[in-house]
Amino acid sequence: MPETEPVDSTAPWEYTLYIPNDLRAVTVCRRALRLILTMHGLIRLVDTAELLATELVSNAVRHTKGPAALRVRWAAGVLRVGAWDADPGPPEPPGRLDALTEAEEGRGLALVRACADLWGWQPLTRDGNRGKYVWGDLVAA
Repeated sequence: MPETEPVDSTAPWEYTLYIPNDLRAVTVCRRALRLILTMHGLIRLVDTAELLATELVSNAVRHTKGPAALRVRWAAGVLRVGAWDADPGPPEPPGRLDALTEAEEGRGLALVRACADLWGWQPLTRDGNRGKYVWGDLVAA
């Protein structure tokens, strides 16, 4: 599709970026997400979506040993940013953000909970791989 054609901002879409277990993948995901949202006319969501993606993907890479993926989905005015990883165990429950301001670690899901309109996780099996999917929703009001 040429970039000069108008973008239908109401049509649903989804992108998945499969990444290796490498901390450099966090930056790759963040930059890809910025480009995706810009191309779909959702620049107003970029900063918060990048924060969600950074926390979710870095958790997936730092706390698991296998591959991971960033998934971004737009439908019905809601942007879902999520990360899949190969560990089927539940994530640690987020602490209170105000209690973690000086902490070196453990702020990731607290930030996700604070920034997302809704967040959650679910066990996931796809193509014979087990793991979990942790996500945050941003409502484009």
